[in-house]
Amino acid sequence: MKGFLAALTLFTRIPAWKLAELKEDDYRKAVVYWPLTGWITGSVAGGVIYALACIIPMLPAVVLGLGCRMLLTCALHEDGLADFCDGFGGGTDKERILAIMKDSHIGTYGVVGLIFYFLLEVSILSSMPATVAALAIIAADPFSKFSASTIVGFLDYARPEGAKNKIHYDRLTSVTYLMSLAFGFIPTIPLLLYDNIEIGAMVFTLLVMGAMIGYLKKKISGYTGDCCGAAYLICEMSMMTGIIILWSLWN
Repeated sequence: MKGFLAALTLFTRIPAWKLAELKEDDYRKAVVYWPLTGWITGSVAGGVIYALACIIPMLPAVVLGLGCRMLLTCALHEDGLADFCDGFGGGTDKERILAIMKDSHIGTYGVVGLIFYFLLEVSILSSMPATVAALAIIAADPFSKFSASTIVGFLDYARPEGAKNKIHYDRLTSVTYLMSLAFGFIPTIPLLLYDNIEIGAMVFTLLVMGAMIGYLKKKISGYTGDCCGAAYLICEMSMMTGIIILWSLWN
């Protein structure tokens, strides 16, 4: 329970830390609950999109739905994606990449990366019927967080001095990995039952995550918090792309 509260504290504005006294060990064990936080953030985005699509056009409904989710998460993952794009776009070696990602300023690669992410996400969701779009974001958010959590299982933290927040996540065991997988998979069931278009998209997402893990290992021999945030959004974009391709082919 405390691990889940720690994950909520890390990933959202929800003051979960007020519900229990959280210690460093609780944050270390929070990885397994990353997908579970997606149940909340994905439901907020999907719920807003579906509700607003009943009264306004789909495009602004999607923009407002993603905006509400971003407010809930403090744009944490978007910040990670921007730093990731700047670091790997402008850095030529491990030391330079890590130095650029640590810089609080945003550069050209970061701006372009965020623009591409929002354009792709908004265009995909707004091209779907409201029900499918809502179910897609509710499914993709937790499953992408599960996919991103696998980074911790395969790589060590890249900075020798450790993370800024001093948290070193525990690696997933076989049991906690299956728990995380379940937390990521369960929200995909409504979309699977609705139109059965998601298995291929999930497989594609895991392949993209595998490629990203290989890339991180080659470039910086590990991961950072920014890499985890970027991995989540990259996985979500991959899953959304797979969903829209299958939706377009089968409908």
